Amino acid sequence: MENLVIWVFFLGVFTIGFSQEFDVEEAPYRIHTLFSVECNNYFDWQTVGIMHSYRKSGHPGPITRLLSCTEEEKSVYRGFDLAPTMEVPSMSRHPRTGDWYPAINKPAGVLHWLQHSEDANNVDWVVILDADMIIRGPIVPWELGAEKGRPVAQYYGYLIGCDNILAMLHTKHPELCDKVGGLLVFHIDDLRAMAPFWLSKTEEVREDRAHWATNITGDIYGTGWISEMYGYSFGAAEVGLRHKITDDLMIYPGYIPRQDVEPILLHYGLPFTVGNWSFTKLDHHEDGIVYECGRLFPEPPFPREVNILETHPGKRRGLMLSLECMNTLNEALLLHHNARGCPKPKWTRYLSFLKSRTFAELTQPKVPGDINWLSVESQGEQDMADEAVKPYPKIHTLFSAECTPYFDWQTVGFMHSFRLSGQPGNVTRLLSCTDEDLKNYEGHDLAPTHYVPSMSIHPLTGD
Repeated sequence: MENLVIWVFFLGVFTIGFSQEFDVEEAPYRIHTLFSVECNNYFDWQTVGIMHSYRKSGHPGPITRLLSCTEEEKSVYRGFDLAPTMEVPSMSRHPRTGDWYPAINKPAGVLHWLQHSEDANNVDWVVILDADMIIRGPIVPWELGAEKGRPVAQYYGYLIGCDNILAMLHTKHPELCDKVGGLLVFHIDDLRAMAPFWLSKTEEVREDRAHWATNITGDIYGTGWISEMYGYSFGAAEVGLRHKITDDLMIYPGYIPRQDVEPILLHYGLPFTVGNWSFTKLDHHEDGIVYECGRLFPEPPFPREVNILETHPGKRRGLMLSLECMNTLNEALLLHHNARGCPKPKWTRYLSFLKSRTFAELTQPKVPGDINWLSVESQGEQDMADEAVKPYPKIHTLFSAECTPYFDWQTVGFMHSFRLSGQPGNVTRLLSCTDEDLKNYEGHDLAPTHYVPSMSIHPLTGD
């Protein structure tokens, strides 16, 4: 009985202040969260991370991992117990075209869940996340302003295909194409209407190889890898859905959030650094860290060190979010190894920090605060409101480079000085590369980048 009382107490702590009207644990509507993965080590450590953050954040309702595996993969797979799971047919190798495209498993898995899960018949709202996310607080649809017919989503500005021939070719309503992804919050009726189109439009875009180029899709690799994201945008447009769009609910570690906003999702899909320390998820593509007792990811600096390293309040806050992401992943692995019966790890100052009251306080559930909506109707009004409170006009810094080591070391120097100098606003590298250059280029993550057509060989004169 004592354990029960303590547990209920902590649930109360998680939800205090989030809603004055009701406790999210006794919400008037039913919520279900989905994320999609495959049967491999890469997704297993991400699963451990998102599941730990789901429990820690106080996010309401059940969660289901949509697990796409071939029969051969299932025969050797070790991670069936890592999360509440629904096995869905693997579409990694398309049954009709033979195309290898594992990202299609996301729309295929969601559609399978809608058609075959009993949970889908007993839910009002569905939250769809990516596996490489850390949940920092409850994602409550009606608290965020989601409505039937108006899902909430995160802004993905690089989906430039919504503005050009790609949208005109693949949806009857290109004017309704929204640049969104990452966080998707749906009324179940809207998801049921849209999900078949999400899959079919993904197949369409994936087969349209003539329009995979970076200058059409925004895909830096020009390989059609983000076809699934366009499948989503085009599918939503096809059924007339317009999103409530924000750039505040999710953030990539390494970026700086708006001053009065708490992101409730950390999406570690891009490399990020703190001082001399760095983390890139692709470095751990084959990593069996989930199954190796005592192993954690390389420990980042301590918060105290960041306070000394960075004096600019906004940049320091961004670095602290990077630390929180990495430390939450390592805390998840530590608890997972313990639950699997691993020997107690040897004491270190870092392990002591992960178990400390300080870290617990730093990672208490967060509330998003005032959200800046970027919907078409409110964009102009919001821009004017933002301008009224800024101490200076919006500033953006540009510099031009090419896909060569010569410009890469200059870029590293320039970006380091930009961060140290306190220069306001954002910075963008204008990267001029031929398609051939892009195939072998390794410096995509050196700076915020806009890819521009290469004019090194003039298209008219050959100069």
